[in-house]
Amino acid sequence: MPSIAVTDTKSSAPAGKGDFQREAPPADPRAAQLAKIHALLQTTILLTAVILSIWLLGPVLMVVFAATLLAVILHNLAALAQRRIRLPYWLALTLVVVILLAAFAGLIWSSGPTIAEQATRLRVALTTQAYTVRGQLGASEIGRTLLDYLPQTLGGNQPGGGSDGMGSRIAGSMTGVLSSAFGAVGTLAVILIAGLYFALSPTLYVNGLLRLFPTKHRPAARTLLLVAGRTLWAWTAGQALDMFVVGMLSAIGLWFIGVPLALALGVVAGLANFIPYIGAFIGAVPAILLGLSVGTREGLMVLALYTAIQFFEGNVMAPLIQRHAVQMPPGVTILSQTVFGTILGLPGLILASPLTAALLAVMDRANPPLDESDRV
Repeated sequence: MPSIAVTDTKSSAPAGKGDFQREAPPADPRAAQLAKIHALLQTTILLTAVILSIWLLGPVLMVVFAATLLAVILHNLAALAQRRIRLPYWLALTLVVVILLAAFAGLIWSSGPTIAEQATRLRVALTTQAYTVRGQLGASEIGRTLLDYLPQTLGGNQPGGGSDGMGSRIAGSMTGVLSSAFGAVGTLAVILIAGLYFALSPTLYVNGLLRLFPTKHRPAARTLLLVAGRTLWAWTAGQALDMFVVGMLSAIGLWFIGVPLALALGVVAGLANFIPYIGAFIGAVPAILLGLSVGTREGLMVLALYTAIQFFEGNVMAPLIQRHAVQMPPGVTILSQTVFGTILGLPGLILASPLTAALLAVMDRANPPLDESDRV
């Protein structure tokens, strides 16, 4: 029986109209452009909402951030105690709180009257010296010109500017509500209590915050939150050491020079150094004014002392601290203090540096580093 060759007509026949060979449809340039516009609008709306929230709810957000910063400090101290003496976390946190309260009470018991007396004398002396300096400046043409350009808050003649717009009234009302509802002492109590509760159950609040994110973004959000927490702890620990060194050197140096109220001025210099760069000037001005009240030579010696301390702090202490903590460019630090201080006032100025450090760490972790071809 002859064999019959079977051929595949589909493979051998030339391609014709009956073949359904699908090709990718050409991309619609209008659809791509609309997608870009949609993404841009989303980003703009999100940024606008964030800016309005910071502007209108700034005082409340600063209270929340201050409580969070306190919780980070207490949590890391408790974790350190837990690793050293093998205690349950809640017991380690209780021990840390008791030690801090005992240290604060001991400081008030031993040095409280002296510090309070020196603080009162410092306020009176600074007020008297400020009027003296103003009178001396008013005696010369250059001094009067300088006073005309200084704001009234600094003893000058320039009236403080203010905006009466709708936004300023709304933001001012938010600040007024917070101040009238709590006051300075009440706000501090809220920060302490909230920070203690945050530190007592950190996983409860962090996990609750993570639930606000979509499921696919939760791993990345968890990583960024941990990075922010570690950065806040590193910045606070480094800054506490820096504050202690600056305060101690200031008090000892002023005592050697013979400036009155050296202890109170040292405490002021140490506390003011919580605000990098700007705090150095805030802490130096009272000491220089009191030095000038003793004599011109003493005032110049105080100026030289604070210049030497800040040189040591900026070139020796800061590099050592930043090597183990967090590094912030000086320009970014000063700019963040200006922005947050303008928007949120004194609380924004005080908390600008730790907030900026956390934001820089989060952005650095969220964005890949630049390639060599992308670097300037």
